Amino acid sequence: MRRIFIYFLFTFFSAQLSAQPKIIHVFVALCDNESQGIVPVPKKIGNGNDPDNNLYWGCGYGVRTFFKAAAEWRMVSKRKSVSSDILERCIFKHITKDVYMVADAYKGDHIKKCNEDFFRSSSGNSTDTVMLKEQVLNLQTAQLVCYVGHDGLMDFSIDNYPVQKDNAKKDVMILACASKLYYKNGIKAAGATPVLWTTNLMCPEAYTLKAAIDGWLLNESGAQIHLRAAEAYDQYLKCGIKGAKNLFATGW
Repeated sequence: MRRIFIYFLFTFFSAQLSAQPKIIHVFVALCDNESQGIVPVPKKIGNGNDPDNNLYWGCGYGVRTFFKAAAEWRMVSKRKSVSSDILERCIFKHITKDVYMVADAYKGDHIKKCNEDFFRSSSGNSTDTVMLKEQVLNLQTAQLVCYVGHDGLMDFSIDNYPVQKDNAKKDVMILACASKLYYKNGIKAAGATPVLWTTNLMCPEAYTLKAAIDGWLLNESGAQIHLRAAEAYDQYLKCGIKGAKNLFATGW
């Protein structure tokens, strides 16, 4: 009888573990003319304290607006003033897959903290937990970690990158200018896999992120995700597919 009970417990908890959803964690450093070393954009969309009108969040191709309009995703939560750094957190649920995407909008002048938190999550050191009515999301278990925004490492350095914890195996996407060059040391320390990053100057709008995530959810190869990203970038910016392919990279 004791063996049956132990077997029942083992089966139950195994089922619970296998039933855990996939989690994508997206870190967005809001565009900010005043504090970031960027080519200035129009004042209204370059205010890093105004998520609703920000280029990378509330504008048409910003993360919040673009994914809210996407047919495959449903916004299940929106919370403002999450912390002294995060102005807004939106949580999206995929309509056909057991996948949640948690997207955090950091104040533009807190871009360094956004990068530090991105590397912490990429290495499995995040301790953040999100409570939903139907689900508790432990962000330490996020399988895909993304950064969207200005390449802050062009402006500042991070002295000690977080190192891989408990053999965490994260995939990462970094949509920022020349991210392969600037972020490689931090990603190596994290023990993460660079599924998508960039080789030159670029505009980190959400159509590229969504295209890449679409491929990731289908378990596509890095090369396939790379092509998806390039095609989306060319579709919206009309830069030519050859140039778009050269702009993005996958792997080391």
